[in-house]
Amino acid sequence: MSTSQTILAWIFWLCLGGIAYGYGFYAALIRLASACWGRVHQPQAPLEGDLPEVSLLVCAHDEQDVIARRIANALESDYPADKLEIAIASDGSTDQTCAIVRSYADRGVRLIEYPLNRGKATALNETIPLLRGSVVVLSDANTFFDPPSIRRLVGWLADPGIVAVCGRLLLTDPQTGKNVDSLYWRYETFLKRCEGKLGALLGSNGAIYAIRREQFIPIPAATTIDDFVIPLVARLRHGGSIVYDPQATARELTPPDLTSEFVRRARIGGGGIQSMSDLWPLLNPARGWIALTFFSHKILRWLCPLMMIAMFAANLALLNRPLYRWTMALQVLFYLCSAVSVILPAGMRLAKPLRLAAMFTGMNAALLVGVIRWLLGNHQGTWRRTSRHAETPVELS
Repeated sequence: MSTSQTILAWIFWLCLGGIAYGYGFYAALIRLASACWGRVHQPQAPLEGDLPEVSLLVCAHDEQDVIARRIANALESDYPADKLEIAIASDGSTDQTCAIVRSYADRGVRLIEYPLNRGKATALNETIPLLRGSVVVLSDANTFFDPPSIRRLVGWLADPGIVAVCGRLLLTDPQTGKNVDSLYWRYETFLKRCEGKLGALLGSNGAIYAIRREQFIPIPAATTIDDFVIPLVARLRHGGSIVYDPQATARELTPPDLTSEFVRRARIGGGGIQSMSDLWPLLNPARGWIALTFFSHKILRWLCPLMMIAMFAANLALLNRPLYRWTMALQVLFYLCSAVSVILPAGMRLAKPLRLAAMFTGMNAALLVGVIRWLLGNHQGTWRRTSRHAETPVELS
């Protein structure tokens, strides 16, 4: 084997190893580590009179289809009404979102209206300092909390060693309202549990998390994955840990179509690379487990599309060797399975290998689009609303 072929072989196996580790072996490693060195945290239960004032903040842009139900859901929380501020920050809404929110003013719902759509990060930066609560619970317009969730989140922040707490998001079918968590979502939830036990949870889910108002650090206006950046920047500045509470639950409808999910994942891909300018210190091994989780769970994920391309290209250049003809055949078969699952009629139940291949390929294609947009400077902080299902209620427990 020539020197150039040796280099190409190294590229092929390193990329294959990186992908296999990021999506497979890391899960086994983090499970073992959490079993050996992790600990199960428990939130404190403050007395009723000691509960802090809380602000539930929802940033919205043209959410007239769901905002009334979101407010109604917030008003059903079991947190004391005199200690709960419900605030809706409208970022340049042009529909009836603001009018609907104003109709709840007599029930204490606060509208903070920004006439221009400048992006969620800017809305958060300007709104959070205006809030009344010492604890800020952040959520989305299409997310619905189970009644005890706010109380659960707040209980964690009674511990000064915790900088943020993330709840559990359950995905529901838009037609039936039933829980339809996918294999991938269950896999991600499993990783959160393990990382949380090690005090190395990475960010939060924007649907349900809480942070102390005084520990909020303004983020760059172009930030697109704010729920990932805000808790980690707070941790870098103030120390402490981010915890995951699976009993603080929120529910959200699955995206109405594959295009919406593709756009969401592309945004995450570009936003992840973008966030490195603020979060690179987390890679310092002196920070402990979080350096491992950040590299394994995030950095390798964001690089996975590039590794897939490099692996395929290196394999093409090595086809004169029998082993690499087999590896190329396996790659081609994998991508053919992904393509078949896309062209088959909608609603047809596919075998699990086909579904997994399609999910993996589609997810990484979206990440690649996001990375390319970021490299081209087309990744902006302003947002467009995601298509919502307005008619089917989410079934709460």
